[in-house]
Amino acid sequence: MADIQSEVPHYQNARLMSQESSQDEKILDEKAAEAGVVPLDDDNIAELAGAHFDDPNLDKEHIVALDDESPYPEVRSAVANTDDFEMPCNTFRAWTLGLVWAIIIPGLNQFFFFRFPSVTITAIVAQLLTFPVGRAWAAYVPRWRVWGVEINPGIFTVKEHVLITIMANVGSQSAYATGIIAVQRVYYNQIYNFDYQWFVVMSTQLIGFSIGGIARRFLVAPPSMIWPTNLVNCALFNTLHSQYYAGVGQRGGLSRERFFLYVFLGSVLWYFVPGYLFGALSFFSWVVWIKPNNTTIAQLFGYYHGMGMSILTFDWNQITLIGSPLATPWWAEANIFAGFVFFFWFLVPVLYFTNTWFGLYMPISSRISYDNQMQTYNVTRILTPESTIDLEAYRNYSPLFLSTTFAIAYGLSFASITATLTHALLYFRKQIWVQSRRALHEQPDIHARLMSRYPQVPEWWYAVLFVAMFVLGIISIEVWPTQMPVWAFILALAISFTYVIPIGMIQAITNQQVGLNVITELVIGYALPGRPVAMMMFKTWGYITMAQALTFTSDFKLGHYMKIPPRAMFWGQVVATVIAGTVQLGVQAWMFTNIKDFCSPSQKDGFICPSTEVFGTASIIGVIGPKLQFSKGQTYYPLLFFFLVGAAAPAITWSLNKKYPNSFLKYVNFPVIFNGTGIIPPATALNFVPWAFVGFIFQYVIRRRHFSWWTKYNYVLSAALDSGVAVGIILVFFCLQFPKNGTIGLTNVQAWWGNTVIIKNADYGVAGGGTPVRGLAPGQTFGPKTW
Repeated sequence: MADIQSEVPHYQNARLMSQESSQDEKILDEKAAEAGVVPLDDDNIAELAGAHFDDPNLDKEHIVALDDESPYPEVRSAVANTDDFEMPCNTFRAWTLGLVWAIIIPGLNQFFFFRFPSVTITAIVAQLLTFPVGRAWAAYVPRWRVWGVEINPGIFTVKEHVLITIMANVGSQSAYATGIIAVQRVYYNQIYNFDYQWFVVMSTQLIGFSIGGIARRFLVAPPSMIWPTNLVNCALFNTLHSQYYAGVGQRGGLSRERFFLYVFLGSVLWYFVPGYLFGALSFFSWVVWIKPNNTTIAQLFGYYHGMGMSILTFDWNQITLIGSPLATPWWAEANIFAGFVFFFWFLVPVLYFTNTWFGLYMPISSRISYDNQMQTYNVTRILTPESTIDLEAYRNYSPLFLSTTFAIAYGLSFASITATLTHALLYFRKQIWVQSRRALHEQPDIHARLMSRYPQVPEWWYAVLFVAMFVLGIISIEVWPTQMPVWAFILALAISFTYVIPIGMIQAITNQQVGLNVITELVIGYALPGRPVAMMMFKTWGYITMAQALTFTSDFKLGHYMKIPPRAMFWGQVVATVIAGTVQLGVQAWMFTNIKDFCSPSQKDGFICPSTEVFGTASIIGVIGPKLQFSKGQTYYPLLFFFLVGAAAPAITWSLNKKYPNSFLKYVNFPVIFNGTGIIPPATALNFVPWAFVGFIFQYVIRRRHFSWWTKYNYVLSAALDSGVAVGIILVFFCLQFPKNGTIGLTNVQAWWGNTVIIKNADYGVAGGGTPVRGLAPGQTFGPKTW
């Protein structure tokens, strides 16, 4: 019976994806019947999967009921369905290593955040390096007790490893609010003390965590909330620790550990080619190289300021700019690619070459805002001494112009906001209602039942965290002259809280997060026009509160899969976030004080602050106000109709799906279609087409035809490629590019054709600014005559 039961996952997988013969299926059916496995009907599928909606990740026809397995093959292939309740997790060793990473990674990332070219040390680096360090600790540190605490609790466990990695990850990226402080200093000459900076960063980073108590019920416990990215991490953890996990599928062949090692080493070594020796393999805009000075070809086939229709790259780092194609379900990838093809390969070229919005006077794709002389918009020319808009100066200077892709990106963001609410109302309302009344031990998932043994985080912990961070937010906007009233702070939180569950459910099943950054800009721009600092703060609380809540929830799902005690998870995330944010502020303050010409375009060591420039550019819209950008009679007024398109589109597909329930329409997800291309610009087809192609091969073709291979290796392959690139980037940067300003190593490598061809063309332009199709004579302007 045990042998038969172990084959049941393979039975499910074979029935689901493979092309087994009818005789093979009959044998598998007999084995499943002996094991007590019964095919399901429509009445109890929702109870098994916890998906009280038409879940595109679930194959209803071939799913079978198993009490000790997840109904999702993706989860079975990466996550163990057992738990060692006595395994050490919340240890002195885990906290020591976790806090060390919470200092080192955020500090280094903040330092290089302001440099171009930059490097980001991701949590996967900490995940890899922690493994040998933890093993060494277990082997060589004495087994002493200090004040009753074991310094070395013995074998380095996978649970300790997960907790350390979560602490390394939670604050690894530069805190969004540090951008406010940098822009205030660089653009508006506002320098406030460290108290103000710390209050703003802590409030914006942690207030989202307080939603965790509510979000976990809807986004962590249900088995339908699979969070695909976490499956890659789970596969890596289990591979490193040689853990057995469900759905092994294929027997024989390379072990997962050896497979990971080979792919990882190959990924590290290969990155030196496109990342250093032959940069053209990364930015493979081969059509532009044929006619480098042709501006039309540059707009269509270029990578820097074009549409990237050359579509080739040999750099995994470029392919995964949107996320790993091996982790995102194929149906979600198809939605994103369909949206990309329509909006950016059809609509954008039509609008651009018909000179809609005066697009021909700018590159087709750029994140810079322009004035009517094709120069970067100079916001200082329209500011009063109080950093508000001077309307007379604005009328004497220029309206603000956006590249065509940037303008469409705004429209798609508008559409995604309304589409998310409509989609949640139509598709998820029953799911939300059911989960609001269901306890953890009542979930149909084996992982939820295993996790129900651990003490849960009390609701009052979240309440205390919310009140404390809310008070810090009030103090920061009231004590210092931010021009942001308290009601705006509350409105920003209300927007963020409203969207957490709908956006979280979409992200949990598709791997795509709908952003609130643009809609928050629009709301505060209409409510408080001409206040750039208030706009940045409103945008940060309105957007990052939601994003941090989902980061917190995603990590809780990782802990859910790996069976980490929830209270240890909570304190690990909160403490690491506080330490990381404090370190980042300290590093940033030191850089402003000690680096000469910091954030100047001519800074000799490359600390030109490109991200601060982007954030500062966004603040310009806050200065001008959306009323002068999007209202009736203004240049970009048509973009407001995307709100209506977004609201209507999910309703149409939902109605048609009701009429044709077995059609492809169940896989159409308009929030993903509208939002999936949100990183354009700067991303292009060079990122999206190879990403979709790789996803099609692995998530559709191999998954259907070689499911056992996919089950065994797919997520390990993704982890190995991702971690190899991360290590390769660090080695190239710190060994060859950063020391002595990149003059070490192969002295002529940066000057040969393979590294210069990508910038000697109309796409790159002069000083990286691109070349528009239509130029202007000196003193000539474009656009409307009055504004």
